[in-house]
Amino acid sequence: MEVKRTAIFIAMVGTLALTACTEQLPPVAEVDTVKPFVFGEVHSWHSTVLNEERTLNVYLPDGYSDSLTYPVVYLLDGSANEDYPHIAGLMQFMNMYDLHPKSIVVGIANVDRYRDLTFPSQVDSDLVSLPTSGGSAAFMDFIEREVQPFVQDHYRVQGPRTIIGQSLGGLFAMEVLVTKPQLFDNYIVVSPSLWWNGGSILASADSFLTANGGIPKKVYLSLGNEGEEMQVGMDRLVALFNAHASPPLQWWYVPFPEETHATILHRSVYKALELTAK
Repeated sequence: MEVKRTAIFIAMVGTLALTACTEQLPPVAEVDTVKPFVFGEVHSWHSTVLNEERTLNVYLPDGYSDSLTYPVVYLLDGSANEDYPHIAGLMQFMNMYDLHPKSIVVGIANVDRYRDLTFPSQVDSDLVSLPTSGGSAAFMDFIEREVQPFVQDHYRVQGPRTIIGQSLGGLFAMEVLVTKPQLFDNYIVVSPSLWWNGGSILASADSFLTANGGIPKKVYLSLGNEGEEMQVGMDRLVALFNAHASPPLQWWYVPFPEETHATILHRSVYKALELTAK
């Protein structure tokens, strides 16, 4: 009986103490307003080149209205639920600590990335796995004739134009370099799918670099721990740059053996932005 009385007493003391503490707390402030956190501008229009609705997600650096002109980073896979918030966030962070010139980031949102980021393949397994593939020429035309003029007309831009692409986006960035190098000044190529169409992009790169090894561009290449097929293709591409590249062409190959295809993007692009900014 005495034990029971003691337990009841302790419980009562605890309740009184909790009540006293609660009474001493200030009242919780009511939330007056709730509004969305906006991290950029969204522009949509009907593309005449592709005959479909397309969207750009645009990040403007802090103080944009106080400056004259900015370089532009064009991001493939730039949808809101893909790479746009991550790369725009990297740019915001680097700008905050003066690690990179303030830049506009233009995320090109996807409609069908398998179609837009690949050129036609003659390999049956490619066509089976990606049946809508083969539209990169039209997508490149869309960037040249609609995206870049739109950015030029709507924002104060000047200076280098950078393209960032990973995986099939990296394949597309390489295709732009070897077919329309004038579209961009800096090429950030992460984990490129060089195996597409039996690795034919490597033959194109060989021809291009043989003829244009001293082109004034910056090219950043990187790869994680992503399997033999990916590594063999990258090793061949690096060998081509070693054999043919010369100033003013600047290029880097930065491996990330501790990263996978899924985890490499943040660390690799951060490094790429550091190097190409110099």
